[in-house]
Amino acid sequence: MSDALILEGLVTSRSADGSPHLAPMGPRVDRDITRLVLRPYRTSETYQNLKRHGEGVFHVTDDVELIARAAVGRLGELPPHMPAKSIAGFILSDACRWFAFRVQQIDDSADRTTIDCSVIDRGTIRDFLGFNRAKHAVVEAAILATRLGILPAEQIHAEMERLAIPVEKTAGDQELRAFEFLQRYIENHLKPET
Repeated sequence: MSDALILEGLVTSRSADGSPHLAPMGPRVDRDITRLVLRPYRTSETYQNLKRHGEGVFHVTDDVELIARAAVGRLGELPPHMPAKSIAGFILSDACRWFAFRVQQIDDSADRTTIDCSVIDRGTIRDFLGFNRAKHAVVEAAILATRLGILPAEQIHAEMERLAIPVEKTAGDQELRAFEFLQRYIENHLKPET
């Protein structure tokens, strides 16, 4: 894919029992978003669901609190959603934009798979508010929270301190809640065992 970029968002897929599953994901996309290349781990539920059913929906959202909670598996209830019309899948009711996709090819020869998908339908639900520096910082903090046990604790602490600055300067209530949630989550997981 020439001129591709990674676009952070949320993917819904169908679990084995047909229920919706939500996971944050940053697929590589072309600028017109006609294709997605997803890179989940083989151990992830999203991988299992896409291998089983071969369809899903990628969502663009400015709701960083939802992204933060989904990133660390602390979602609680699935947010409001509706059935997709072009696939057997689910669209988040408060997403900005959505892209229904069908899997074209799966390369699962490595732990991190490569899933090439074609976008077959799309829609807009509401305007994208936009990102301020705090929203960016929350997305970066959510990514750090998924790297616990991979990155050294000192590096995670240093990055969180750096990310706290734009949050303090530019955050609204949603961004503050999301960043504080991630700070607590990270601190709880990095506490020394006694």
